Amino acid sequence: MNHPQHLREFLARFSALIDSSPHDEDRLLTNGGQLLHSLVSHDDWLPDEFAQVSLDGYRQYLLYCDPSERYSVVSFVWGPGQRTQVHDHTVWGLIGVLRGAEQCEEYEQPQRFGEPMIPSGMHRLDSGQVDKVSPRIGDVHAVSNALTDRASISIHVYGANIGAVQRHVFDPQTGRSRPFVSGYHNTVLPNVWNQASEVTTAAGNVR
Repeated sequence: MNHPQHLREFLARFSALIDSSPHDEDRLLTNGGQLLHSLVSHDDWLPDEFAQVSLDGYRQYLLYCDPSERYSVVSFVWGPGQRTQVHDHTVWGLIGVLRGAEQCEEYEQPQRFGEPMIPSGMHRLDSGQVDKVSPRIGDVHAVSNALTDRASISIHVYGANIGAVQRHVFDPQTGRSRPFVSGYHNTVLPNVWNQASEVTTAAGNVR
């Protein structure tokens, strides 16, 4: 983590946004999306331990959770060919690609039980691009690594402690759902507040 200040500054600004507009989803998605775009435009701040690929499937590492669980920040690490099931979120979310690319397949929920889910779109997110989801604007999708030869990493911001939210995965052939709680793959968080080296460097530059 060469430049932890990028994540630290993002957290400060996003927390200020949440403080000022806790229930204004449009503003959170628009202004928050701009903040996330700025964060993922720098690929020099994510610690290696939160960017590890697993052969067992994609990894979801918690980077930060607001003390009141108003939002959380997560790194998703995708090995080649790895993908999610069709799932929902139940809260607003922002997705910014830090490295590589993601493929998103969107679905509409069936109107009647037992009917197949209807694909409603597909798009690709490349490095530096940001996407948004919420139950209001579209919340059901499957995500995969768009690259077949290397890992991709995306940074997600959600309007809750997403690893503790009960959500749903869907069978696209029948629309049948079942609940799940994703949890996280890490037990420690990055320490972006250890600024000793930055302060020492800054002091050494003062003449």
